[in-house]
Amino acid sequence: MTTLWQHARRTAAVRDDDWWSVAGNTYYGTGRPVDGKERPLTYDFEAKIRHAYKANGPIFALMTARQMVFSEARFQFRQMRNGRPGDLFGTPDLALLERPWPGATTGDLLSRMIQNADLEGNAYVTNYNPGRLKMLRPDWLTIVTGSQEEPGLPSEAIDSELVGYMYDPPTGSEPWFLLPEEVAHFAPIPDPEFQFRGMSWLTPVIREIVADAAATRHKLKFFENGASPQVIVSFDASVSADKVRKFATLMDSEHRGVDTAYKTLYLGGGADATVVGKDLQQLDFKATQGAGETRLAAAAGVPSVIVGFSEGLAGSSLNAGNYSASRRRFADGTMRPLWRNAAGSLAQITNVPAGAELWYDDRDISFLREDRRDAADIQGVQARTIRSLVDAGYEPKSVTAAVMAEDYSLLQHTGLYSVQLQKPGAGRPETSPQPTQEP
Repeated sequence: MTTLWQHARRTAAVRDDDWWSVAGNTYYGTGRPVDGKERPLTYDFEAKIRHAYKANGPIFALMTARQMVFSEARFQFRQMRNGRPGDLFGTPDLALLERPWPGATTGDLLSRMIQNADLEGNAYVTNYNPGRLKMLRPDWLTIVTGSQEEPGLPSEAIDSELVGYMYDPPTGSEPWFLLPEEVAHFAPIPDPEFQFRGMSWLTPVIREIVADAAATRHKLKFFENGASPQVIVSFDASVSADKVRKFATLMDSEHRGVDTAYKTLYLGGGADATVVGKDLQQLDFKATQGAGETRLAAAAGVPSVIVGFSEGLAGSSLNAGNYSASRRRFADGTMRPLWRNAAGSLAQITNVPAGAELWYDDRDISFLREDRRDAADIQGVQARTIRSLVDAGYEPKSVTAAVMAEDYSLLQHTGLYSVQLQKPGAGRPETSPQPTQEP
């Protein structure tokens, strides 16, 4: 870690910042620590991958639904006029986002970003190598902050500042120290325990994931043990223990497992079978797991009907109006905030033109096709507004700019008015009276 602090001090000197170059500054690195103490989580990045993403069907379905829609967006620059958004446009500077690394597209970049953010709460992208981007594994990266006033708590001190990021793969080599302007940090859900870190939406529902996995194992055991209720076989006191063991071995070989289910059970003298368990219908696994799936969907911001969970496919949920409302909630309440956050994060490592911002373009996303009809209705209203303003004598170009920017201060009048606003005869040219001729 000494190398990191020396590197941080050298970097601070290069930045020509006296506040950081004074003696006694404290540099602090944290990916997980709080109050300067290492506190590893029970469910780390690899655990979430192996036991949630790769081993839990509902979690995989939710993350895939988010990823498929999120990766459809493209990036453009958007003009800003007087604090209001304007037209979208592109420049060659967008090539870095369109081809982030060899063989990859914007969709690949966004897929990796949302995947890391879902699992770890943070996604890191660097332009350390000129001309290409690199996704950094989040559990190998440490956020470095510094404070002069509170050496023991530099991450939450009033003068705390983000120094950079330390990328330290477990290879034994020296770590890389990256400046803030070299890293796009995508953290859509902020972690309340640390200002500069994000939190995974999986964190609050870890118990739901464990419960769903336990219910799945319960169903599996039901089928492995013959797809039949649990049975207690009792014997007469005269039956020896050796005969009981032989009978149990024979019964397991003849009736245990799915392939031997539903066979007739024959009991010898002194044996009595009693059913003590319930079948799947009596246990109502659909209601049990369905409720858990709905809670997972709520945490992911994906309506159950969108991902295809059982509770979302019942009753009025499949009505056209309800499905459209769920789709719009998913698009407006989950996807668009994620796209906005991703655009703002990637702007850190993108050359954004002056007077513009990096923005997302969702006009070609098929999932939002129904929104195009609403957009057409809005355009119809705008067209009628433009016609009314032009008829009122405003300059046509200024009318278009004002309506599109929703800023009526851009209107410029021509000085000419509609004929309905003129007094009768006010616009007729004056003529000299003609002399009267005697008949």
